[in-house]
Amino acid sequence: MDSSVTAKATDAELANSIRALAMDAVEAAKSGHPGMPMGMAEIAVALWKRHLQHNPGNPNWPDRDRFVLSNGHGSMLLYSVLHLTGYDLPLEELRRFRQLGSKTPGHPERGCAPGVETTTGPLGQGISNAVGMALAERLLAAEFNRPEHTVVDHYTYAFLGDGCMMEGISHESCALAGTLGLGKLIAIYDDNGISIDSDKGQIKQWYTDDVRRRFESYGWQVIAGVDGHDVEAVDRAIRKAKREKTRPTLICAKTTIAKGAPKKANTGAAHGAPLGADEIAATRAALGWAHPAFEIPQSVYDGWNAREAGKRAEKAWQRRFNAYKKAHPAEAAAFERRMKGELPAEFDAVARRVAEEFNEKRETLATRRASQLVLDALKPVLPELVGGSADLTGSNLTMAKTSKVIGRSSSPDTGGDYVFYGVREFGMAAVMNGLALHGGFVPYGGTFLVFSDYARNALRLAALMGARVIYVFTHDSIGLGEDGPTHQPIEHAASLRLMPNMDVWRPADAVETAIAWAAGIRRKNGPSALLLTRQNVPPSPHGELSAAERGGYVVSDAEGARAVVIATGSEVQIALEAQKLLAGDGIPVRVVSMPSTSVFDRQPAEYRNSVLTTLPKVAVEAGVSDYWRKYVGLDGAVVGIDRYGESAPAGELFKHFGFTPAKVAEAVRSIVR
Repeated sequence: MDSSVTAKATDAELANSIRALAMDAVEAAKSGHPGMPMGMAEIAVALWKRHLQHNPGNPNWPDRDRFVLSNGHGSMLLYSVLHLTGYDLPLEELRRFRQLGSKTPGHPERGCAPGVETTTGPLGQGISNAVGMALAERLLAAEFNRPEHTVVDHYTYAFLGDGCMMEGISHESCALAGTLGLGKLIAIYDDNGISIDSDKGQIKQWYTDDVRRRFESYGWQVIAGVDGHDVEAVDRAIRKAKREKTRPTLICAKTTIAKGAPKKANTGAAHGAPLGADEIAATRAALGWAHPAFEIPQSVYDGWNAREAGKRAEKAWQRRFNAYKKAHPAEAAAFERRMKGELPAEFDAVARRVAEEFNEKRETLATRRASQLVLDALKPVLPELVGGSADLTGSNLTMAKTSKVIGRSSSPDTGGDYVFYGVREFGMAAVMNGLALHGGFVPYGGTFLVFSDYARNALRLAALMGARVIYVFTHDSIGLGEDGPTHQPIEHAASLRLMPNMDVWRPADAVETAIAWAAGIRRKNGPSALLLTRQNVPPSPHGELSAAERGGYVVSDAEGARAVVIATGSEVQIALEAQKLLAGDGIPVRVVSMPSTSVFDRQPAEYRNSVLTTLPKVAVEAGVSDYWRKYVGLDGAVVGIDRYGESAPAGELFKHFGFTPAKVAEAVRSIVR
């Protein structure tokens, strides 16, 4: 998108400004990755100057193009173009690259520098986020655009490198993108033939994929053989990509890493280390860049400046949206609400009613089935809920009555709200991150809890970014039964709870399941994981239903209690039965249901102490025991499982591993003084 100011700097000078800033910032930090920014500089000129629709003055303009730097180690490319085009990223922040408290961390982080759409660095996840963003654009366009009014119409661009290609997640997400026909996704592959081990060997020793045939088999348009250092060639390739409407496009751009560096270009040494003062001086001379470190000529700033053009583009869109708003006021209001991440006014009442109905019916249900019933009730008032499953829809029960499967873009109706992700847990989680980050959607996706391991790094990035996503992890314990230890989670609940900013819910019954869903949907600043049973569980006694919203509460008390039993999920019922046994022996105990330790730990100390008291404590959960020591202490007891399970019916397994009222009562007796 050209600036309104006539550019006096040449394309070569614009590209070299990126090279100079990358060299200088990495050298100042004494760490970083100069090679990729130097190698992709002309590609950045072609995209950011001629195609990318964005407004530096308003980085959150809803109909902006999305740009994702999947090869996030080359973060100085992104920081350079954000600074040069006019975002609120002053030169001083580039000088402070990789320093504590700067807006320019080593890898791009959402929420630091304006204009950074997603956190990247773990390779392959950025392109997968881009798939989610492109899917979000398509779904919003199908839902809100009208024949005479187009208010959603933008592209998603991604840069990626050999490392992204090698990571298996790129196969998962890119295969899905081809299957769905995401025509507004354009990825540019930095084919420089270098990775970290290139300082010890040659990339052909570990990477020989035929990238073109690979992506063509996914259903992508592939534009191969593009000279990545020819701005005009890259521009032509992007124009061709934009003409393709039903397939995503991969542009294979041949580049030289650290282009311009006399000794370190095309070497592994340029990938992840400063070039050094002598090589930087030699590079400046070779490029004809006579300016000192961190000095950019005004003509180059003028050539890059996108503020006025961005302002015009957004104003043009705003005029279109105002006309749309006049013609379709209800749809416009819904669009604005969703892009702000706000919930509809009726949500709280509907969510409360679901919990109340569960409490009135008091049915014995698997919490995965209760979850499906919650979705049946909520989806009609929450069109932003976009679900899916990693080929386990019938087991996770993630499809609601009103769910509509998303098909290829070439189908008559390109909309929908349910994704068949296939057996792609990692890709699913990363695509969900992209859906959430784009705005307009609250994505949820299901798989077995044990397979959360496959998706774990995407879960971690969701927590790091504060993405509003919901994971439906069913078959949450040995209670899944006959599938055996390969499918029975043991350490998984505890390990998810250890992840900062991940809210983990393990509800005991249908009421707690409804409350967990409502909490996850309301939560704007991070992901939530719902751990749900395969087996049926009876209803717990409930007084004030909102008590469970605090993560832990007294589900059954006893006068003169001598101990506290803390339980989660299906083990709450075991704790309640143990309470009855102990009462018969003259040992009154309090039972605490703790569906979410994450939420409970955020409660005021006064509340937490009122629930747990100073009495001796026993924790009961069909998972590893160590996590519960922070509640029961070394003098308390934990009824847990610290080995892998067995293949047998659920009832037999609970008895075999000591999850019985008698065993819980025995544990209580061992600590009561």
